[in-house]
Amino acid sequence: MSEFQVLLFTFLGGIGIFLFSVKYMGDGLQKTAGDGLRGLLDKYTTNPFMGLLSGIVVTILLQSSTATTVLTIGLVNAGFMTLRQAIGVIMGANIGTTTTAFIIGLPIKEYALPIMAIGAFLLFFFKKKRITAIGQVIFGFGGLFYGLNLMGQSLRPLAGWEPFVDFTARMSDNPLLGVVVGVILAVALQSSTAAIGLVQQLYEQGAMDLAAALPVLIGDNIGTTLTAVLVAIGATVSARRAALTHVVFNLIGAILIMSVFPFYVMFIDFLGNQFSLSNTLQIAAAHGVYNVANVIVQFPLIGVLAYIVTKLVPGQELDLDYKPKHLDPIFIGSSPAIALGQAKQEVIHMADYSKKALKQAIKYMETGEKKDADLALQYELAINNLDKEITDYLIKVSSRSLSASDSNLHSTLFNAVRDIERIGDHMENIVELKDYQKANKVSLSDIALKDLNEMFELTYSTLEEAMESLERDDLDKANDVLKHEELIDKMERKLRKQHIKRMNDGECSGAAGIIFVDIVSNLERIGDHSVNIAEAVIDEQ
Repeated sequence: MSEFQVLLFTFLGGIGIFLFSVKYMGDGLQKTAGDGLRGLLDKYTTNPFMGLLSGIVVTILLQSSTATTVLTIGLVNAGFMTLRQAIGVIMGANIGTTTTAFIIGLPIKEYALPIMAIGAFLLFFFKKKRITAIGQVIFGFGGLFYGLNLMGQSLRPLAGWEPFVDFTARMSDNPLLGVVVGVILAVALQSSTAAIGLVQQLYEQGAMDLAAALPVLIGDNIGTTLTAVLVAIGATVSARRAALTHVVFNLIGAILIMSVFPFYVMFIDFLGNQFSLSNTLQIAAAHGVYNVANVIVQFPLIGVLAYIVTKLVPGQELDLDYKPKHLDPIFIGSSPAIALGQAKQEVIHMADYSKKALKQAIKYMETGEKKDADLALQYELAINNLDKEITDYLIKVSSRSLSASDSNLHSTLFNAVRDIERIGDHMENIVELKDYQKANKVSLSDIALKDLNEMFELTYSTLEEAMESLERDDLDKANDVLKHEELIDKMERKLRKQHIKRMNDGECSGAAGIIFVDIVSNLERIGDHSVNIAEAVIDEQ
């Protein structure tokens, strides 16, 4: 094997071990912290500043600004976070990701293998999940430095290779070329952390001077935004805006720092000399200074950023409040009766989402368009969150002294919440069945589609009347729902028989038959839960 092959394989192996270790360590940190990272972003992003702090913490735990940004886009896509909140989190992620560069700069490469051994010992000789998660973090930490060490060994000859020396000299003379190289590196490696680690090793080995390394660093920050953009394709308007914010934020930062680039180089050189920083820590400091300065400059302009991306990505945002509107804890202690009234309003809010979710699922069955499925699933997420919030609220109310009538209302609301949540689950099943139909190219006959539409209409009208009976305590509406139950059951039996006949006659395939019957079954179950709500209204009187 030639010397070039040895160096190439060492470099590729080092990059591979480094990328795996960063991901493995991040996964271990997430497990150690618990599964509350999404909840942390959800709960502690009430304003952009809190979002900034949450973004820093979550990124340190995940060891990836991209992962934090993708998680944030998912929350925005689901309606759990506003654009302004998301911008704060994305800014925080840019600061949080600088910690990895500082970790890389620690002078402990010689101890990488013993650190990995300790991690492996915890992984293989302990059964407790928390200890194995800590072992995963330690193993990933050691692997990170082992991968860096391999990369450093393979890159050392580049310092004397004339074509590479000439190329880096051109980057020093033309910083924009370095920015482009940084973008390409981050996109190719799908990790700004790996790209920055590579820059640190090149600078440490003397293969690149500071004026060439810093533009690559800036380009890395731009290149890392690509993953978030890809994730947001086909997502909601708000999610696409959040992804674009990540791009715009880093582009503006790059433009600002490049406009004062000579001073930036001088300042980083001054820091290195003043604090006797190693080459790798000097690059880490440069990364930290750049991102912190970028946030300081742009944080007061969050409103402007939101305005820019709103203009660049036109469209109407979904007006979906997944958080409770009416649950005020103060009434639990002072007036349980008023608290129940508040809870009832929130149950009606939740019920309205269940109707919209079913209507959207029906639309998805007709169109097969992903945006209709996404919207239906957003309603389902909102329903699930309201289910948890209302249930917790009602449990607290139940600890108070309730009159007989209030106790009946409490029981009605408690059961209604459960039934509405189950309606959301059945709606989600219908969406998944349509997904299966599309993925497997299963065709339903025109007659089958006509039958399904008929069943949809009856189920939806039953659900609507059940919700009206709950909202108005309307016994007539509740009794109408009970009459519909028999109609729904009869229709389900009839449609099953008709479809079995079509299958026997060769008009429909077996796969189509399974999908059809499962959809009808889910609609029938939605009807049953509607009846449960109506019966609770009747029993309450």
